[in-house]
Amino acid sequence: VREFPEILRPSDLVVFNNTRVFPARLYGRREGLRSQAVSVRNPAARDFLRGRIEVLLTRQSQREPNEWECLVRPGRKIGVGEKLFFGERDELRAEVIERCKFGERRIRFAPALDFFERLEKIGHTPLPPYVDREDSSSDRERYQTVYAQERGSVAAPTAGLHFTPEILARIGERGVETAEVTLHVGLGTFQPVRSERVEEHQLHSEAFRISADAAAKINRARSEGRRVVAVGTTTVRTLEYAAQQETGEIRAGSGEANLFVYPGYKFQVVQALLTNFHLPRSTLLMLVCALGGKENILRVYEHAVDQRYRFYSYGDCMFVE
Repeated sequence: VREFPEILRPSDLVVFNNTRVFPARLYGRREGLRSQAVSVRNPAARDFLRGRIEVLLTRQSQREPNEWECLVRPGRKIGVGEKLFFGERDELRAEVIERCKFGERRIRFAPALDFFERLEKIGHTPLPPYVDREDSSSDRERYQTVYAQERGSVAAPTAGLHFTPEILARIGERGVETAEVTLHVGLGTFQPVRSERVEEHQLHSEAFRISADAAAKINRARSEGRRVVAVGTTTVRTLEYAAQQETGEIRAGSGEANLFVYPGYKFQVVQALLTNFHLPRSTLLMLVCALGGKENILRVYEHAVDQRYRFYSYGDCMFVE
């Protein structure tokens, strides 16, 4: 990765996703709406009444800021109407108001002017499940890209984890132009494909924003025939989704992207990609195959497995054009 600046052409435009991971994992207790009375015959009811719960906030409502979509554990025991309490002093309180179609819940937090301050205090960094340890205070910065700015992701855009201030400085020294967009990583990025037919898979929507400055840079690069290099699959989906909305032109603005890119897709913006190695049957792997060609990418993966490359968040990466 240290050699990445030398791989780039001086005429390239490199686009980063500047989303920032927030402490989206909450531990708390439930009220026990459907709990049975504690008795000698039913001692487990006490645990059910004040049982420990885990909530992973995945997406904030654009219309109702106090409402969030989330994953809950134990899912079967947390129904609509259940009251949830987080923190030693119940710093945050919420109510389950809806079951969503992907097994999530929609919850509504009690109004709090300092909501994100409370979340920073009692929340936990949502490390990937294959990182088999509890999160620590150092993860608040280590599980971030060095250019992370816009709070809203439940996972880091992993290709960006390779960058250091020194690598970014060398990119600038070579005269390579850069731009930043925002796509908040949620379930859409990681949801496995379970449909027998790829075309039937529905992708979760994820919030994105493109600034006027970024839109101008991207449109200028395209009009001048310069290569647009995306850092990470989330950047690809943001740019390609935006291009589809305005007959190919990138417009400044925000919204929710749910573009599913798989082999056969015709790219309108992105011509090269820096990306990590992804899980089988994932939409991320399908996107990479769409850009680099399925047979080419599968040969790359055979090489990666043979050479014992590291996969996933903190793993190795590849450059595809």
